[in-house]
Amino acid sequence: MSAPKILVIPGSLRTGSHNARLAALAVAEFVRADVEVDRISLGDFPLPIYDADLQAKSGVPASAVRLKQMIGAHDGILIVTPEYNASLPPLLKNAIDWVSCVQAPHEARGQVFHGRTFAIASASAGRFGGARCLAQLRLVLCACRAMVIPNQFALSFAADAYDDMERLKHPADADAMRAMVRQLIEVAGNAR
Repeated sequence: MSAPKILVIPGSLRTGSHNARLAALAVAEFVRADVEVDRISLGDFPLPIYDADLQAKSGVPASAVRLKQMIGAHDGILIVTPEYNASLPPLLKNAIDWVSCVQAPHEARGQVFHGRTFAIASASAGRFGGARCLAQLRLVLCACRAMVIPNQFALSFAADAYDDMERLKHPADADAMRAMVRQLIEVAGNAR
């Protein structure tokens, strides 16, 4: 089995985002595991709010096609998302909705998700660490027929979770992150 190619997608564009910080830490874990990893910003794929009438009139935006191609070029995807009101942030949900509409002539709708391996993580200043959002993200991805690995990571009290070297302070958090990374590498590698 050769090492899979991994894509990390932070679901936040906010300056100082806990989730962008966690995504950077995940990238470092993949690098330590000697896996090819790319990290993107959804800000580089601007999309209007999903609207079926807009899609019927203008087609799928080029940014959605490019994002679908980026996902399709990777064996495993890690989405690191904030939680807004116990749910998905609009930026991330909108991106998933648009990508699910991209359909080449020989493909089923949303085929890029079908059977592709995903991992999910979240960081929050609160005690739940975004766990409620992760439950909903898992449901959305599974509805798109993606394979979401069992291990997920919800980082609680994220503002105080790091030491001065940008490592997770608590061994249980570091172990949970590594377990998720290892499982994504293994499952995505076996699914190739």
